[in-house]
Amino acid sequence: MRSIVVGTAGHIDHGKSALVLALTGTDPDRLKEEKARGITIDLGFAHAEIDGVNFAFVDVPGHERFVKNMLAGVGGIDLVLLVVAADESVMPQTREHFAICRLLDVRAGIIVLTKADLADADTLELVRADVRDLVAGSPLADAPVMAVSSKTGQGLDELRAALVAAAASVPEHAPDGAPRLPIDRVFSMRGFGTVVTGTLTSGTLRVDDELVLLPGDRRVKVRGLQVHGSATPVAGAGRRVAVNLGGVDVADVSRGETLTRAAAFEVTRRFDAVIETLLDAPPLRHGQRIRFHHGTSELLGRVALSTDPAFARVRLERPAVLARGDRFVLRQYSPPITIGGGVVLDPSPARSPIRTAAGAARFRRLSGPNEEAVMVFVEERRGAGLSKAALSSRAGLTGASAAALAQAVVSGGRVLIVGDDLFDAKLVQALERQVVDAVTEHHRANPLAEGLPREEARARIFARASPALFDHVAQRLIDGGRLAGRDRLALAGRGVSMTPEETRAQDALLRVYLDAGLAPPDLSAAAQGARVPLAVADRVSKLLIRQKTLVKLETLLFHADALERLKREVEGLKAQPGARVDVAGFKERYGISRKYAIPLLEWLDRERVTRRVGDARVIL
Repeated sequence: MRSIVVGTAGHIDHGKSALVLALTGTDPDRLKEEKARGITIDLGFAHAEIDGVNFAFVDVPGHERFVKNMLAGVGGIDLVLLVVAADESVMPQTREHFAICRLLDVRAGIIVLTKADLADADTLELVRADVRDLVAGSPLADAPVMAVSSKTGQGLDELRAALVAAAASVPEHAPDGAPRLPIDRVFSMRGFGTVVTGTLTSGTLRVDDELVLLPGDRRVKVRGLQVHGSATPVAGAGRRVAVNLGGVDVADVSRGETLTRAAAFEVTRRFDAVIETLLDAPPLRHGQRIRFHHGTSELLGRVALSTDPAFARVRLERPAVLARGDRFVLRQYSPPITIGGGVVLDPSPARSPIRTAAGAARFRRLSGPNEEAVMVFVEERRGAGLSKAALSSRAGLTGASAAALAQAVVSGGRVLIVGDDLFDAKLVQALERQVVDAVTEHHRANPLAEGLPREEARARIFARASPALFDHVAQRLIDGGRLAGRDRLALAGRGVSMTPEETRAQDALLRVYLDAGLAPPDLSAAAQGARVPLAVADRVSKLLIRQKTLVKLETLLFHADALERLKREVEGLKAQPGARVDVAGFKERYGISRKYAIPLLEWLDRERVTRRVGDARVIL
């Protein structure tokens, strides 16, 4: 069955609660003080089924002192009943409530002239004219105007038919996306525990769901659900829902919190927005303290205006749960009158200046299509990247919509996806150039080096970037034929560049170490024996170690061929019964001192040729 959430709006004592009672049979005024004073103070709720449509009514207070409570009730409505008493016409709170509905983009509604039994035909026509003037140019400009009397029943059947007709024009709520329930009421029920209510603005709730209460990030479990007073295992978007929560005490939950899935929305104290101020309100000033109303929450904050006053950055005194596209209302701090509202452009902006030409240009990009806003988000994350999950929460999109949007900017060549993160394609290209330039400079400064060590390139150029991005860039350069190598990055086709002196030194050193076998000299003696300057021998020996022609064991250098022969000979001893190797026997067998024997035996252990057992070694 279709479910529509209907909110009332209008001046105090214009008959909003009486109208809800007449339509539903339920008195929305539930507080003793409301009964005693005859006015609505807090939100009231009722529901009725009319011609196969479930209508959930949210009745709001009309007194100017309780506008903050009214704002908590209209954030998730589909349709508004703008109530005007026929014997009084349009009043101050009528105008303010209507302005709030317009700021929140409530696009469907019915204008109800209540107390029709107290006005004659001429008075009714005058009131109709006043109301038409009020709503001219708004989404309610062509809304039906219904004259009713909750006392006599006049016009109620026609109003019910108009509600059903208006409901048909309300778009269906998408079932996908993260559940989002701004909490407007919290109470405890004996035998059940903590219960919260609200209008489910997106997603689906299910019994046994593991959720969080934001902004406090308290983990809770859905123990039960009710829609229109009936238990249900599942509740979809667009419905008034009562949720029995496990894992939290009633004293720890309050109106203004949001029940949702972990990491689905941004929890923030700073956001960028496009601002609309009311024509009859005082102008908004840079740095002005304001009351920020969003969903069911009211927070204090300050507004920093851009050089283009249509844009602003709002800094809140406490965190809010926001997504791009959310609507909000701004009220003056004192006296608390509605001065405007707006739409969230970026719930988590970088700490960048906004009162500059660049800041204004950024706002204009954010206020454009979602693709352009995504580019701003991605560019500002630079080498850290923007994850798809963060794109979904920051852009206020379902997972599927975020994925489609990401693919659109990727297809346009503006973004690259690496793993699960999005990166600015221009940034990636700039990083590729930096890597090639760094490798080129390394070759110039170190002609004997086989290339720039990979980890050095990572630390120097990608210190603040995602490790996955570095691997991606290096692989792209290798695949594209611009670089080669694995542990060291080198220009493609570029080998070690040796001078004639270094080439002669290489050959001479290799002869010295090969002839020395398992008792090689130190580098200084080897250089002297090869008649090579020590500085040249040092450079060449490091190259030979990297090429694994020479192997360094502790402080000694051995020719790789000599070690390979040793390895084969020791492995051959395994055929002898009870073959073991000890230090004394090893020294005697190869005619070497302990200086060489210990490093060689430990190398054989590491090569898994031998294993030390006590003072000897067994051959594996």
